[in-house]
Amino acid sequence: MSNETQPRKRLSKPQIAGFAIVGFIAISFLGGSAIWRATGFCDDLSIDGVAETVRPVPTGFGQGWTAYGGDSGGNRYSAASQITTENVSSLKPVWTYRTGALEGRDDVRHRVSFQATPIQVEDALIFCSPFNEVIAIDPGTGAEKWRYDPKVATKDVRPANEFNCRGVSYWRDEAATPGAVCSARLFMGTVDARVIALDAKTGQPCQDFGSNGEVRIEPSVALRWPGEFQITSAPAIVGDVVVTGTSIGDNLRTDAPIGTVHAFDVRSGEQVWKFNPIPWGNDGSGKPIGHANVWSTIAVDEARGLVFLPTSTASPDYYGGDRIGDNAHANSVVALNGESGELVWAYQIVHHDVWDYDLPAQPGLHQIWRDGQPHDVVVQVTKMGLVFVLDRETGEPFHPVEERAVPQDGVPGEVLSKTQPFPTVPPAIVPDTLDPSKAFGVTLWDKMICTSKLRKLRREGLYTPPTVEGTLSYPFSGGGANWGGAAFDPTRNLLVINMNNTGQSIFMHPEVEAREATEIGHEAEFAPMEGAPYGMSRELIVSPLGLPCTPPPWGVIAGIDLESGEIVWRKPLGTTKDLAPGGIALKLGTPSFGGPIITGGDLVFIGAALDNYLRAIDVRTGEELWKGRLPAGGQATPMTYEWQGRQYVVIAAGGHGKSGTKLGDYVIAFALPE
Repeated sequence: MSNETQPRKRLSKPQIAGFAIVGFIAISFLGGSAIWRATGFCDDLSIDGVAETVRPVPTGFGQGWTAYGGDSGGNRYSAASQITTENVSSLKPVWTYRTGALEGRDDVRHRVSFQATPIQVEDALIFCSPFNEVIAIDPGTGAEKWRYDPKVATKDVRPANEFNCRGVSYWRDEAATPGAVCSARLFMGTVDARVIALDAKTGQPCQDFGSNGEVRIEPSVALRWPGEFQITSAPAIVGDVVVTGTSIGDNLRTDAPIGTVHAFDVRSGEQVWKFNPIPWGNDGSGKPIGHANVWSTIAVDEARGLVFLPTSTASPDYYGGDRIGDNAHANSVVALNGESGELVWAYQIVHHDVWDYDLPAQPGLHQIWRDGQPHDVVVQVTKMGLVFVLDRETGEPFHPVEERAVPQDGVPGEVLSKTQPFPTVPPAIVPDTLDPSKAFGVTLWDKMICTSKLRKLRREGLYTPPTVEGTLSYPFSGGGANWGGAAFDPTRNLLVINMNNTGQSIFMHPEVEAREATEIGHEAEFAPMEGAPYGMSRELIVSPLGLPCTPPPWGVIAGIDLESGEIVWRKPLGTTKDLAPGGIALKLGTPSFGGPIITGGDLVFIGAALDNYLRAIDVRTGEELWKGRLPAGGQATPMTYEWQGRQYVVIAAGGHGKSGTKLGDYVIAFALPE
């Protein structure tokens, strides 16, 4: 759910199961708009402001989409400007492509998420299905041009983060003869931990790369099941090197597979370097002390030849008594030399993490202006709702960060960090404290029960340690921000980010094998953390009606001025349209998975929320201007491009297994009428 782990038990309901009755309850007891007046919560998180244009679009931003994040630095910005705030209301679906990936796979449908973002290269849109089929389609019609199937196994496979492939990466050999086979290559990581190289024109494997076009990454230990060790995010390309992280089941056991980052020669597939965020035996004992991996997207500064890794929590996520200290370089932005893999700098966002607050999103390599001068920065969004802005050359904070004292006294055996880093600006995008008396409820009955649930949990704000008695995790381990990341408007210094605003209970379980059957609720996600003295269970805190006990909006989108660090605007994101009976659409916000993009037409496009829409938002004010209906959940980041004089916006609509949104196999393009 929140990171790339495989618990022994999974939620049997959608993450926000109770949305299924929110419309009826709200209309019956409060009336359609009275819920806003009665709670005031949505108003508390809403900020109305205007982001003004201050400079032209910088050079280097074209009208296409050549990497998962738009470009290798993850700006998620396109200068394409045919679709504007004035005409976006005329946007219509113009073609739909169906992958067919779910056909014959009913036995694994509950483990599937379609999170892909296409890229536009070689006169095609190219993306991967959840089962790592690489597909090229015509940008103007959606007609299939070619298809490659690596034939990943599905029988008895339990992926660490579902069957999922976020994207493919592109490399062109400038020294090759134009049109030569594999002079332009696509790279993809698979659910069975292969890195595959394909000819970008035909989809045929590049035979000179590894063995018949693939390199298999072997885990450091025997796997408990197929899929405990996988690759979910698009590889990074720096020069003539392709770099990939891996996703591991990091709450199953203390001796989980090591989370090594691997770099290969793009032509031969030979290992160039590897980097382990936390090496085995780093205390001199020779024993494994947690494993930190890189499951999200890596960013590349091509001019500097640097790769930027968003590293995860040291495993297991919720107990660190056997990994004393800060656990460098877990939970860190790590800058490496792309040719050698040598460490250039690292900045740790969370010390000694025991909350599953790993870095979930691609570091954003943005150029912002301050005092009339450009500055190259790295922007890291987090699950905690905090945004860190670092100098790209040194890793030092661009906006001040201070170490603040945090709650202590975790479970016996735990040794917590006494302080944690907090940026002074920007402020937190979503709350991290909750007064139980402010618990949400549409009736006095369910509000009282929510209040009682919250009062029973230890709740001292962000970084309250997990306990046997129960702890409030707020924001929960799914964010704040998650893998969708942020988008950056370089004309305004404006960062746009969607974040979740729900709470979770965490319980630690001593002698867990004997107590599991009787003490862990059937809705809880359970992780044994074998080798540690505790197991862990976590679940969203909901009322008897199934509604979140935390106040709405349960999802927001915000625009942040990165020069001043101020939140310019912040709005609820998502409605109850596909979650309430009768399609009642209350704008209470929903959790969201997937991210935003920004275009030169002053628009933000985003799916992500748990209703089935692609939205267009005015980047200046956060006002929603248009929404297009999707046939399935849009838990993917969209993209945009220009083709033969027409601008398109494309999104994968295939749902998100763990969120319970409608599954599908659609890729849909929207454009203005011709």
